[in-house]
Amino acid sequence: MEATEIRKLAALEDTHWWYRERRALLARALRRLADAGQRPGPALDIGAAGGGNTRVLRNHGWRPVALEYSPEGAQVARERGLNVIRADARNLPLPSDSLDLVVAFDILEHFDEDHLATAEMYRTLRPGGTALIAVPCDMRLWSAHDVAVGHVRRYDRESLRAVVEKAGLVVDELWSWNVVLRPVAAWRRRKSTGSDLDDLPAVVNLGLRAIITAERYLPVKSLPGVSLMLRAHRPAGN
Repeated sequence: MEATEIRKLAALEDTHWWYRERRALLARALRRLADAGQRPGPALDIGAAGGGNTRVLRNHGWRPVALEYSPEGAQVARERGLNVIRADARNLPLPSDSLDLVVAFDILEHFDEDHLATAEMYRTLRPGGTALIAVPCDMRLWSAHDVAVGHVRRYDRESLRAVVEKAGLVVDELWSWNVVLRPVAAWRRRKSTGSDLDDLPAVVNLGLRAIITAERYLPVKSLPGVSLMLRAHRPAGN
């Protein structure tokens, strides 16, 4: 992602409906881990950009490190008081078996060799550790937005599951997100000429936020959406 997109993301992520709801999804996943008995420990937020998700991890008691490849993104995260390392997700500068949690939201689609990134997640996770992954889905939604933000592909359920399982991780849950607004996204992407990371009028942002929040309570996780979410773990003893 270009430096201008990183700065744009950092400026938008505190208020934009999409980033707010994605942080809410991460917070819910962390609460579920806590309810299942997984205590907070060392965590890695891969592709942290401005560090919005890293701050969610920290607020829930985890000891997160923000990993960002671009110097601009790393600088933004440092400005926000986060512990940051610059590195490539395909070659993590961390010891094996050192993490309890890895978060990789909208990262894998940027790599030709996405299997190298998932292999590094497996290597650095301790047995029993968790990976939370989000990716854009469905090549039918491919547009100028994907080109502008440096995507290589959009996933379907089978391709996402395959690259995660190839690394040795066990998929616990795989579901669609941003389902209700998919028709709007598809219409907008057909007309797009670049990134759609835009600052919206307050009333529009509020309306979209209400819709995406309502989706939490609807039985739509198996339907086509704009993104896929996945929770996996490294098996104990491996």
